[in-house]
Amino acid sequence: MIRKATVQDLDQLTLLFNQYLIFYKKPSNVEKQKSFLKERIENHEAIIFIAFDDVIKEKAIGFTLIYPTFSSIVLNKILILNDLYVDSSIRNKGVGEKLILKTIELAKELDVKLIRLRTAKNNVIAQGLYHKMGFLRDDLVVTYDLAIK
Repeated sequence: MIRKATVQDLDQLTLLFNQYLIFYKKPSNVEKQKSFLKERIENHEAIIFIAFDDVIKEKAIGFTLIYPTFSSIVLNKILILNDLYVDSSIRNKGVGEKLILKTIELAKELDVKLIRLRTAKNNVIAQGLYHKMGFLRDDLVVTYDLAIK
């Protein structure tokens, strides 16, 4: 089952989010992560879908964190599928695909014309899923980040 996450899901969501950040070689800080997720939910700044195991119904196994925004190029609303994670013990069972389908469903509900995501260059497994789901790699745009200190 996949549904929109609420503050009642924070404990399980934070555990998955921590695993996700560790995957990307980020430091573990569960309290800070929990606070971050809580703010996004309470301030309606993000939409988080959480997936639960089919057998152990109360066990969270994956999530997506989505930011609604706009694109000047598209001249419309877009969704930034910022984070997608499936517990390593249950990968390759279609959970990631279901989370993306739920995001596509949301895009249609909100009349969004584009879902954007980015992933690490070496995350070839995720890239395979994104290609399978119809995402197109944009080789024309270069991403730059500026860390503000």
